[in-house]
Amino acid sequence: MNRLANETSPYLLQHAHNPVDWYPWGEEALTKARDENKPILVSIGYSACHWCHVMERESFEKEGIARVMNEHFVCIKVDREERPDVDAIYMDAVQAMGVRGGWPLNVFLVPDAKPFYGVTYLPPQQWVNLLNSVQNAFQEHRDQLFESAEGFANELNISESSRFSLAAANPLFSEETVEAMFQKLAGSFDRQKGGMNRAPKFPMPGIYSFLLNYIHLTDSPGRPTAQSQVALTLDRMALGGIYDQLGGGFARYSVDDHWFAPHFEKMLYDNGQLLTLYSQAYSLTKRPLYKHVVYQTIHFAQRELLSPDGGFYSALDADSEGEEGRFYTWTTDELRQILGIDFDWFADLYHIREEGNFEHGRNILHRIDTDETFAERAGWTPEEFDVQLAAAHTRLFKRRDERIRPGLDDKILCSWNGLMLKGLVTAYRVFDEPEFLATAIRLAHFLLHKMRDQRNGRLWHSYKQGRAKQPGFLEDYAAVIDGLLALYQATFTESFLTEADRLTKYVLDNFSDPDDDLLFFTDKNGEELIARRKELFDNVMPASNSIMAGNFYTLSLLLDRPLYGQKADQMLGRIQPLLQSNADYLTNWAALYTLRVKPTAEIAIVGPDAQAFRCELDKHFRPNVIFCGTESSSQLPLLQSRTTVNGQTAIYVCYNRACQMPVTTVAAALENLA
Repeated sequence: MNRLANETSPYLLQHAHNPVDWYPWGEEALTKARDENKPILVSIGYSACHWCHVMERESFEKEGIARVMNEHFVCIKVDREERPDVDAIYMDAVQAMGVRGGWPLNVFLVPDAKPFYGVTYLPPQQWVNLLNSVQNAFQEHRDQLFESAEGFANELNISESSRFSLAAANPLFSEETVEAMFQKLAGSFDRQKGGMNRAPKFPMPGIYSFLLNYIHLTDSPGRPTAQSQVALTLDRMALGGIYDQLGGGFARYSVDDHWFAPHFEKMLYDNGQLLTLYSQAYSLTKRPLYKHVVYQTIHFAQRELLSPDGGFYSALDADSEGEEGRFYTWTTDELRQILGIDFDWFADLYHIREEGNFEHGRNILHRIDTDETFAERAGWTPEEFDVQLAAAHTRLFKRRDERIRPGLDDKILCSWNGLMLKGLVTAYRVFDEPEFLATAIRLAHFLLHKMRDQRNGRLWHSYKQGRAKQPGFLEDYAAVIDGLLALYQATFTESFLTEADRLTKYVLDNFSDPDDDLLFFTDKNGEELIARRKELFDNVMPASNSIMAGNFYTLSLLLDRPLYGQKADQMLGRIQPLLQSNADYLTNWAALYTLRVKPTAEIAIVGPDAQAFRCELDKHFRPNVIFCGTESSSQLPLLQSRTTVNGQTAIYVCYNRACQMPVTTVAAALENLA
């Protein structure tokens, strides 16, 4: 066993028995490289990464290849999910070299940790050839390598504001800019199959959150296009192979452009965000399919990812029994044996082929027809179809549950759990399901007690088996604060708002840049790397800066903190020059910008029916609303001097800190909102 045996990351532990003399990222390895004047090989991946497993089997488990690596390099293994700061720096470096990024990411560094070359997956012989070439270059052309590494390090240290010409400016909020952002996105829509017009297809929840805001907050002629694109995409994802039709939960992406064949790993960050998206879409459309997805996905997460401590594990692997997707796919003979007389209609519904519709003669369950469409075609009532489908699913699920399961990445990541907290709370607010709220509250307590250093208020990034490690990154604070703000508005429990404010103050004290409105990704008290970066662009996960900008804005309203509102606008002002031309990479920023075009409604509810009224109001899709409430009295700014009306619960609808006359019915409040 190598040094990785002492780590908690499942990905690092997977490599603990490699003959490669792996080190975890840390001072021991970096000191060894300097002392022995050896180049460093940093190999970055994650536990659910299929090609990471392939490269391990083909190269890192081979004695001969390991011998070359050990003799000539200091070899460091990094879990990108545990150290997103390290991953981001070297991914940026490799892309600056003109190499398309991805994982496994293998980067060669000079002994002071500056990069000079990088690649992703290579088959064994090419990998050995590269190792020998790099070693030869290090011996024969050392000066050129060090000069190249210095240049890449200098490139990494150019500030994001300089790199993208982001000057400080007050944002100019206009529907014209929102329309320009929408048109930029719409040009890439796949209007036949949903999603964007490319393959592979990722869920990208941020795109559709922006479109939901656009639909609700503008009167643009583009709204019907946005509505149809959201419906098409969410329907096709929910019916496709990217969604686990039996057990719930989404895979990370579809390798094709039909949402058919997924890369089968299931990630917590995807499913947490998609809970928020499908819940919001249901509140707008009332489509039963979206409710089904939310309930089934939460039950999947509770069943397969929920730890005894109340936090959620990170991911399920794509592979089982050495084969990608084996746990989730079926041969025709299996289906026929299990389903019996129900096989024919089930095969029609899920596009089952005798020879298999996937690899190795196996079938992925995927469909195009909704329940209603298929029931009508089959001559069943919707109720009859529901009974038939549920019975078939139950039999298949029971058989599948007997299979060897995919590997579980059982580390708990703070940021991903923050996204899951937001998803659970949003689902509760839309569906009023007490179980969702109970799970969310337990998760919030876990984050605040197990993943926070009680001595200094600092969050930890990773937790496993009672051991928290790695100081939190901006993404951790941003996602947890966002989840806590949602939880306060769902419960009116002021401690959640207080904790969100405490964490925000920590962010301002420890992640701020005195020369820029945007925030660093790393804590000033954390490890010093070769560059200190800022995360600006939204991807499958929103950028930590864009989430924090939204948090500042929400807190400015809930706590009457104008400085927080100014901070949010300053951050938006920095990004605005990029929004029109790069909206597809800034969709969470675009969603926040869209909210700012019109005033946000501030709803204060006072009285014994505060929760019941909040529940009724939450059934209506209104993204540009914040809630506060109390059954008695409160010192929160929006609730001070607010009282019941003749003993009846009162609803105050306010804009820009000016309130209309209180009303005592939800119907009247909705009229005021309109």
